[in-house]
Amino acid sequence: MDFESTLPLGRPDLVRVSAFQRYLDEVAVAGEAAPASSPLSTLSPSLWQDLRRFEEAGRGAELLEVVAAALRHGHALTIHLQADARVLPLTPYPRERQFHCPLPLAELLALRLGALQVMHVEPAALGARGDRSHPLAGRREHFHPLLPLTWALALRGAREALLPEIAGPLAYRVAPGLDLRGLELPAVVQVAVRRLQAETVNLRRLADFPGFDRGRAMRLLNALYLQGGLIVSRSHPAASGVGWFGAA
Repeated sequence: MDFESTLPLGRPDLVRVSAFQRYLDEVAVAGEAAPASSPLSTLSPSLWQDLRRFEEAGRGAELLEVVAAALRHGHALTIHLQADARVLPLTPYPRERQFHCPLPLAELLALRLGALQVMHVEPAALGARGDRSHPLAGRREHFHPLLPLTWALALRGAREALLPEIAGPLAYRVAPGLDLRGLELPAVVQVAVRRLQAETVNLRRLADFPGFDRGRAMRLLNALYLQGGLIVSRSHPAASGVGWFGAA
């Protein structure tokens, strides 16, 4: 079923998916002739392996996975996303806790985040503090705080499975000083976070919290992990005897 696009196509002027796909096809042909010229070859080996494992799994990368990899390795990546018929570039800058996007933050978060598809990933070309030689230098309205984005992607994006780094027979707790002010926290999430600050639970126990199920529990754990406020334990008694795990 077709839905009317919620992307403000008139502002900014975004590239059409068909044109960008032709560009990717041309790059792929050129890469076969000179494979060492791939932009991803400039990344650290660990981040390169992280991104490669999505291809090796026989599926495309999910946006949350790529953002999580950028955060984990502290490396800025430009992610080209298919948003209806247009391509939306999004660049997280983990060290500065910002991201670059031509859409205002409110408009970006109002999109159907679960429908955004990763088309292409490359090292970021624009520094978060601005590069005077770059045509976007000084356009501070294109930079936004990163944490609201990771929170929204975890809770409303396409992925409803634990990120690999926090999956398995584990126990979880929230760091007492975690600051979630300014984020979208429904009442049931606020209650769950307070409980997780007071007790350590496994995935099955969290899924039994009021207003939760397995999928919502995994989304919350991903969100807390990306906020840097999740404490994970393999040795805690709650990590043993779990009937099912949150496999990626």
